[in-house]
Amino acid sequence: MAVKAKEFRYAIELDRAGRVTADGRAPLDLDPAWTPEQLVLAGLVRCTLQSLRFHAERAGVDFLASAAASALVTRREDDDRYAFVEIDVELELEVEPVRPGDELRDLIAKAERDCFVGASLSPTPRYRWRVNGADA
Repeated sequence: MAVKAKEFRYAIELDRAGRVTADGRAPLDLDPAWTPEQLVLAGLVRCTLQSLRFHAERAGVDFLASAAASALVTRREDDDRYAFVEIDVELELEVEPVRPGDELRDLIAKAERDCFVGASLSPTPRYRWRVNGADA
């Protein structure tokens, strides 16, 4: 008997005044300066950090983080449509306790792998991690 995969459903609403609600709660009054593309990048960063948080808690690791993301949108050569063609994410972490190299690399790999926003994007985001001041 096949095991059915978990399903996660999300919903937002955008009213005429530009306010967004998440599943009918937590109104967010977005400034018009926020583009849909920037919101995708914000979602990617938040998802990556949430994924990291999940795996870090299981490993007994605490962290503080900041992040930035950037993207290039232009015409793709294969279909002549405008789309993301480059997505870069930079994450700066302070981790405690410090984990040996392989354990830290495994934790980072899980954070990238299990962020379904990043897994849903094409092209695949390029991640750059700095942990406790050093490239990871």
